[in-house]
Amino acid sequence: MTKAVHNWLTSSEYDIKTADALLKSRRYIYVIFMCHLSVEKALKALVVKRLRKVPPKTHDLLHLANLVGLEIPKDHEAIMAHLNEASVPTRYPEDMSRLVKSYNKRAAERYLRETKDLLKWLKAQIE
Repeated sequence: MTKAVHNWLTSSEYDIKTADALLKSRRYIYVIFMCHLSVEKALKALVVKRLRKVPPKTHDLLHLANLVGLEIPKDHEAIMAHLNEASVPTRYPEDMSRLVKSYNKRAAERYLRETKDLLKWLKAQIE
């Protein structure tokens, strides 16, 4: 494993642990944000591994997956799409009260659980 791949994966792991901590502190919007960031970094590790180049500066998970020809299994398609859609409103909230209602404890727990499953699968694609 190259240093760049290792760095992306280490950062991804740090971010998912941060999501765990944010769930405990009830900062649910940022749980989803950190889930997205963790998957983004895992995908960028895959870009480095498969394409041997610096990943593009994008937050679009689907673009990154397509870039490396990744076929997402059915059981991971939904979380990938949901995280991709959540990227902009959690990053740049326009209506904070609506966002807080949308991303409550139950939603954050589900996002976190499904993201961890997705990350496990993504890491298997890298090894």
